[in-house]
Amino acid sequence: MIKSHFSSVHTINLLLDRHESRLARDPDALIGEVTALSENITHVFIDEIQKVPKLCDIVHHLIEDKKVPQKFILTGSSARKLKMAGANLLAGRALYFNLYPFSYRELGAHFDFEKAIRFGLLPQVWQRSGDQSIIRFLRAYGQTYLKEEVWAEHLVRKLEPFRKFLEVAAQHNARLINYSRVATVVGVDIKTVQTYFQILEETHLAVLLEPYSRSIRQQVHAAPRFYFVDTGIARTLSLQVGTKLSASTGEFGHLFEQFFVMECIKLNQYLELGYRFSYLTTKAGAEIDLIIERPGQATILMEIKSSSMQNITHARHLTGFRDDFEDPVMMVVSQDEIRSTKDGIIYLNWRDALNEIFSA
Repeated sequence: MIKSHFSSVHTINLLLDRHESRLARDPDALIGEVTALSENITHVFIDEIQKVPKLCDIVHHLIEDKKVPQKFILTGSSARKLKMAGANLLAGRALYFNLYPFSYRELGAHFDFEKAIRFGLLPQVWQRSGDQSIIRFLRAYGQTYLKEEVWAEHLVRKLEPFRKFLEVAAQHNARLINYSRVATVVGVDIKTVQTYFQILEETHLAVLLEPYSRSIRQQVHAAPRFYFVDTGIARTLSLQVGTKLSASTGEFGHLFEQFFVMECIKLNQYLELGYRFSYLTTKAGAEIDLIIERPGQATILMEIKSSSMQNITHARHLTGFRDDFEDPVMMVVSQDEIRSTKDGIIYLNWRDALNEIFSA
């Protein structure tokens, strides 16, 4: 992708041992390598920067002191490794972007809803044909994450409890996190489970949706809601990726919610809209699946339903919160293709909702 956007790039891939071992042994070698480049080289691309965190200091030096003409593109799969190493994060000198699995918009006419829900949106999934090829890739992806992102980077002391945690976490996808329950099942303490969830977030495998933070009249749960960034990853880690998926199951409902929430997060970041996302669940059991706070615009309260036919019972929780927000936009999003409005609540298809909320 980098090479397709920039024609004159000097690439350093730290996944390759010859690059990693050389620069880990002597990070200053990067200075000579970059200063020797022709001015025709416009960008220096360092991939998997977390493998040699010290290089962030060298990049800082090249920008500030050497004032080299090239711009730097640093990519990596683990912010946690950089933080643990106390790496220079180039505050004020770098722009930060998250790159997720495909959005449905990126796939355009190639998008297949059933495939996206069952196997996810990782680029490699859409480069393969045939279910078995995709399943094999996803299973290998899960093992690679454990081996290279977690164990090889020394993010956990023991691999087996974390392996078990991944399966349990996948079974809690698109749900409130109950740290105590997860700790009991995995056989570790609550603090360790909290660290495990943090690892998933900082290795960009999951996001935590925080509860709505402003005061309302009812008592609410304070735990975050947890989503893997991709439905295929969630199904793989829960050991379900090889099974058929029925639209009538609870699993499908959670995957649909995960898919839709992640589409919102992707589009918000890519379009740089600055929206804030949260959810709300009261201790009495009423909930709003997604709250979207938009600067200068009305807040959206949303129920996310996987059904292909809407009914008014889907909105029963929204009406109970109407007075807690100032003129909110209330939506029920589903697979139903028919749009309608009843009692101030908009019922619409998930594509239409995304197109209206995230118009470019």
